[in-house]
Amino acid sequence: MTELNGTVSPTFEPVRDAVEDQLRSGAEVGLSLVVDVDGQQVVDLWGGHRDAARTQPWQRDTITNVWSITKNVTSLAALLLVDAGELDVYAPVARYWPEFAANGKQDVEVRHLLSHASGVSGLDHPARIEDLYDVRAAAARMASQKPWWEPGTASGYHVLNYGHLVGELVHRLTGQSLRDFVHQHIVQPSGADFQIGLRDADVERVTDVIAAPLDIAPPTLDHDTAAYKTFTGPPFEPGMANTPAWRAAELGGANGHGNARSIAEILAPIARAGAAAHGQLLKPDTIGLIFDEQSNGADLVSGMHLRWGIGYALPDRRTLPWIPDGRIAFWGGWGGSMAIMDLDRRMTISYVMNNMGADLLGSQRSAAYTTAIYQALDGGNPS
Repeated sequence: MTELNGTVSPTFEPVRDAVEDQLRSGAEVGLSLVVDVDGQQVVDLWGGHRDAARTQPWQRDTITNVWSITKNVTSLAALLLVDAGELDVYAPVARYWPEFAANGKQDVEVRHLLSHASGVSGLDHPARIEDLYDVRAAAARMASQKPWWEPGTASGYHVLNYGHLVGELVHRLTGQSLRDFVHQHIVQPSGADFQIGLRDADVERVTDVIAAPLDIAPPTLDHDTAAYKTFTGPPFEPGMANTPAWRAAELGGANGHGNARSIAEILAPIARAGAAAHGQLLKPDTIGLIFDEQSNGADLVSGMHLRWGIGYALPDRRTLPWIPDGRIAFWGGWGGSMAIMDLDRRMTISYVMNNMGADLLGSQRSAAYTTAIYQALDGGNPS
């Protein structure tokens, strides 16, 4: 019998049932799931196994690579600088990073980076994954490139380089690396068990990701498209997340390590008008910037129909029908993990797992859990 641990408040017992169903079926190997409603964790579950052979139990403090959920934290770092008056999302990137103006990018604004609309969604060829591990050098290369489409006209998902672009702004403004800024200003105040990269001391409690193939085949794409250039600049595969080099790197778009509890502790203030356990993290006006829609249409890289605000995706039932309309900011990690901040309900949903699905965003499991959560909360089915 696969063990599921933790607590749920009585209203949310159907959420536990949904998780147990996925564990019982074998679709879920190991996971953690947290629902925070106005500061109360009404769901805090973890269980299953850390390994594909199902021999090592997923513990309360098990962490894993959360893929693009990391982008949520990186976006929050940028919003902290906005809140402090140090960063203007409507200013040119070149105001803070002069080299970025090269090759016709002088009018690219900070909001374009934060909404995946900068035209720079990867490295020009030749590119290897190792190139991204030298963060400053990789950012310099991106600054020198021509955009792959007209910036601001459409989104093109910045799969692996989002943290390089936003992180360079953090570095230019503070002198700190993105990793250090996040640790000092987000992780330490919240007490969250989260890190960009992975400390050597935590290797023993990390679970490898269990890889699934990406449901996009770069060789079949037109080589002149932003999608092909992004998925091959550099090429990547899930198993890289289990390597020491990946874990040691600072990839603010893809290699955050944590669990559902830590993600919820970091992101829940967005859903609570900026209120955090340690004080006011963001002003409501700063949070309001998230909902300034920057694009609404087919993403040039992922192919999905997406609505991007500033730093976060906004609900779009054409892509994820199980996320309701309203003042909701979200994004997920490759294979199905998810972070949803619902400002209307002051609720944050955080789901992290090790067994990847084939989709870049969402999965049948995240859909099942999210649906159960909304049904339990307000009796409505988001689909």
